[in-house]
Amino acid sequence: MSRRDVTDTVGTVGEDDDEGELELAAIERIEAQQNTTERVSKLGALERHAFIDRLLKKIEEDNHRLLLKQRQRIDRVGLEIPTVEVRYKNVCIEAECDVVQGEPLPTLWNTLKRITFGITRFQGHTTHTTKIKILQDVSGIIRPSRMTLLLGPPGCGKTTLLLALSGTIDKNLEETAINGLKRTLQTDYILKPAPETFDLFDDIILMSEGQTAYHGPRDNVIQFFENCGFRCPARKGVADFLQEVISEKDQAQYWHPNNQPIYVSVKEFARKFKESSLGQKSHEDLSQNIEKDVIRDAALTFHTNSTRKWEIFQACMAREWVLMKRNSFVHAFKSAQLVVSALITMTVFLRTQTSISIVDANYFLASLFYSLIRFNSNAIPELSMTVSRLSIFYKQRDFNFYPAWAYSIPAVILKIPFSFLDAFLWTGLTYYVIGYSPEPERFFHQLLLLAFVNQVSTSLFRLIASIFTDQSVATFCGLFTVLVMFLFCGFIIPQPSLPSWLKWGFWLSPFTYAEIGISVNEFLSPRWQKDLSLNATIGHQFLKNHGFDYRGSFYWISIGALLGFWIILNIGFTCALKFSKAPRRSQTVISLKRLSKLQAKENTLEASQEIELPNVATSYAPADIKQMGMVLPFKPMTITFENVQYFVDTPKKMREKGYQQKTIQLLHDITGSFQPGVLTALMGVTGAGKTTLLDVLSGRKNSGIIEGDIRIGGYPKVQDTYARISGYCEQTDIHSPQITVNESLTYSAWLRLPPHIDDSTKAEFVVEVLQMIELEDIKDALVGVPGVSGLTNEQRKRLTIAVELVSNPSIIFMDEPTSGLDARAAAIVMRAVKNIANTNRTVVCTIHQPSIDIFEAFDELILMKRGGQIIYSGELGQHSSKLIEYFENINGLPKIQENYNPATWMLEITSSSSEEQLGLNFVQTYENSHLCRQTKQRIKELSSPAQGSTELQFSTRFSQTQWEQLKACLWKQNLSYWRSPKYNLVRLAFITMASVILAAILWQKGKDINGEQDLLNILGSMFLFLQFLGTYNCTSVLSIIATERNVVYRERFAGMYSAWIYSFAQVIIEIPYVFLQVGIFVIITYPAVGFYWSVYKVLWYFFTMFCTMLYYTYLGMLLVSTSGSLQVAFVMSSFSNTIMSLFSGFLIPEPDPGPYEAFLRHNMETLIGK
Repeated sequence: MSRRDVTDTVGTVGEDDDEGELELAAIERIEAQQNTTERVSKLGALERHAFIDRLLKKIEEDNHRLLLKQRQRIDRVGLEIPTVEVRYKNVCIEAECDVVQGEPLPTLWNTLKRITFGITRFQGHTTHTTKIKILQDVSGIIRPSRMTLLLGPPGCGKTTLLLALSGTIDKNLEETAINGLKRTLQTDYILKPAPETFDLFDDIILMSEGQTAYHGPRDNVIQFFENCGFRCPARKGVADFLQEVISEKDQAQYWHPNNQPIYVSVKEFARKFKESSLGQKSHEDLSQNIEKDVIRDAALTFHTNSTRKWEIFQACMAREWVLMKRNSFVHAFKSAQLVVSALITMTVFLRTQTSISIVDANYFLASLFYSLIRFNSNAIPELSMTVSRLSIFYKQRDFNFYPAWAYSIPAVILKIPFSFLDAFLWTGLTYYVIGYSPEPERFFHQLLLLAFVNQVSTSLFRLIASIFTDQSVATFCGLFTVLVMFLFCGFIIPQPSLPSWLKWGFWLSPFTYAEIGISVNEFLSPRWQKDLSLNATIGHQFLKNHGFDYRGSFYWISIGALLGFWIILNIGFTCALKFSKAPRRSQTVISLKRLSKLQAKENTLEASQEIELPNVATSYAPADIKQMGMVLPFKPMTITFENVQYFVDTPKKMREKGYQQKTIQLLHDITGSFQPGVLTALMGVTGAGKTTLLDVLSGRKNSGIIEGDIRIGGYPKVQDTYARISGYCEQTDIHSPQITVNESLTYSAWLRLPPHIDDSTKAEFVVEVLQMIELEDIKDALVGVPGVSGLTNEQRKRLTIAVELVSNPSIIFMDEPTSGLDARAAAIVMRAVKNIANTNRTVVCTIHQPSIDIFEAFDELILMKRGGQIIYSGELGQHSSKLIEYFENINGLPKIQENYNPATWMLEITSSSSEEQLGLNFVQTYENSHLCRQTKQRIKELSSPAQGSTELQFSTRFSQTQWEQLKACLWKQNLSYWRSPKYNLVRLAFITMASVILAAILWQKGKDINGEQDLLNILGSMFLFLQFLGTYNCTSVLSIIATERNVVYRERFAGMYSAWIYSFAQVIIEIPYVFLQVGIFVIITYPAVGFYWSVYKVLWYFFTMFCTMLYYTYLGMLLVSTSGSLQVAFVMSSFSNTIMSLFSGFLIPEPDPGPYEAFLRHNMETLIGK
């Protein structure tokens, strides 16, 4: 027996939901033993969850009884309930998409071409487009009081039909429709209806290729397909059969009789259905007109919202308050950083270092301007927070949950106290320490104005986020807008010094009024009214010199202007929410090659409705071993584990209730083995510990204590060695979105296969894996972002499996490989899993409520009960015969019904409620059974190394050398960056537009410096642009690194590369893009401003800008890598960037700068002084 602490092990990605359920089970067990009583209102979240679970176990039938009694009472009184009948006839929908040469990958070059084509199309020029059919002549009736199930493979048009029937189909239909054809659409229908669930429905709609193959009663669907020549096997779920019988690849196995199988197309099925009695009756019903009556009208609603406006507002306000509390860490973190920034600012602008003079007035004005910058920057995280919530808002708005104003007003109101709190913290800390005018009313005037500045900035970022909806574009527009506003506010360049044709911009910037208000509040105070020789006071003369010579009453005008901007921006926010459409994919593109294939297939089907197919074996029959032979050898490995225990720290709530133990146990005496060539299923209800067990065995747990004996091939497990010979397919499919399927496999093979394997062998092995996992048809498809673009869920599952298989592992763990997939997609995945097991690899899968054929594809089963204990471990047998025999021999358990799913039956009879009712203990029953004795005997045999074998060891931690790791990481990063136009093209556009504005404002000013103010104008402009260009680079890189972070965690756990190698590659790949950015900036600004021409000075100008932009970019990488979330990274970014501007040497220059401010000050001196 061994015991080890695993706190230093590499962690998994995200929180482990299975472990949380195990903690609930542990709480239930402990409370049952203690038999305590406590008020429900005082229970914590975990205890409430456990209490509700226990309560629901006792009243499983209450809901059914309630509904049944309601129905009986309605029938007794003869009440007729209003109903709605939906009819649709001859619905046809086509999709328009652009046709391109080559692969339609979103490279920078392809994106530029598409932008050019878009401009030419707008100007009237034609581009190559085509139309693809999504729905073809679809008709039917959805009747009231009958549950209808809509079935069909991904991309068959189900969602498009539902959108059309609900009236929410988009006018720009081609986007929605073509995406449904090429990939898949996110839907809310049942993906894998179990037989018992399928039997609850009355009617079935079966769709494929945009056509209706069947629409009628559930009881008649089997008979219809038998009339077409197809029979559903006895142990096959009807829903699974329906989705496979319309598939060209799976149809032949259902032909009856099975000689000369002929493929019947969907179009032929649709024709036969229309000719059937059901189809003809449906046509007759559609031909009849429906007369309106009072009952039918009563079923309809003529109001947009279901409740009163005040109740809607209260509900939205309550929800916003809840979200505010749950995001309290972000708001507290922002305020804490503001306090730190205030403390630093106090030391920089300390009152003992200044006096009442024209010279020292510049320090006070700079500190006031910095306050405006700080409060504006404090609102930048509102961009990401608003964008992240828009998808939910659009969905709820389109469902008429509430109007736009009900969402926007609470979001505005609840942020006001935070603005005043931050203004109070800042003003309270800095006002008297810096040495502003001591009058109390001026203190509160500054506090009020700063609060308004923060509110206006927050409202501005909310408006921009609601208009542009994309994180990258919103960041671009937000920072560019703020850059222009600060440029025209009068501090950087006074209004008199602005070009005459741009002076109007001075009055359009809200920061102009903030700067005027905060300046007159300070410099018109009594202490600044000392007379100068020019018959003017110090305060008036200083304000005049900077273009702020206004009366004291202008403070309130500034407050009124800021209030006006705040109202206008929030009205704009509300209007944007109301009128803008939900974010969608851009115009869909299709390659000419793909279009030709689709047209050829359509022409073939139109020419001949029947195609001969080869005989097809059952879905999971073993493949030909010779055909499945792998080009790379591997060593089969056995895993044995004996008396494995897993402990975690006791939750805080339990310790507060008096539970004395420091740990709670999640896994109890887990014993078993996994063998080569044997496909093992790991099953159990939620909270049984399936995923936790896999994580413990694979060494993925980064906390807790593990006890027990785990052996690989008879030798004690060594984690570094195990990582080299194993693969782990997570439930969440984590991949780089800008890489193709083939490139993902090539990258994994490059870094995980031994170095002695040559490139041609690796490429051959990748091709073989693509064929085995059935990915060869989509090998050039982009992976994309889940739920947004790229592969379907089923394709992502297979890609996850292939990425692990291409490392040539001996052991593969798969966590829920069929979760979230429909029946046919799950069958494809399981066929791939079975192919892997047939290569004599050790394959283990956690599985949840599988269909009969998927369940019986496994060879062995380990069944766990809630709480982390084994209640069955052994072979399944033919048609699950050994499993059924074991449980039917237990007294009191019901026998399985004919053709009932053994997996469903097994979970039902072993549930906690069943165990409690029958007074059984399945754990003790298993421990006393012959199965347990067989398992222990087998482990005893397998735990000893085979005679003549040696322990597997590797001389290095990683498969490849550091140079190969760097080359592979750079190869992948280069592809990702080249295909990220929203990141790279947008930042190039940002620096181009900023350079043009700087050139326009400072046109040839470098040749015409006639005084101090002219020099300060150039200095101030360079300071502002340097600050905002760097801030944009720092901010825009955050989302890029955050997207790849989970991928890096997965790849590092797999032992693909070291952390510093990946970081170095990430650093290198930024250099050419930053080089191009700086090149654009120098080419535009240097000659336009009129700086002195010299090769030395131009190169030094370029070098300084280049190093500064790189620094800001790398700072963003650092911040997002050290923060827990993207929102926190945004907060840290705004704090860091404002501190950088404070110590840049422009706001408060000193003769002897300390190291605290050296970097940015050096850049400013270099840009201007040289």
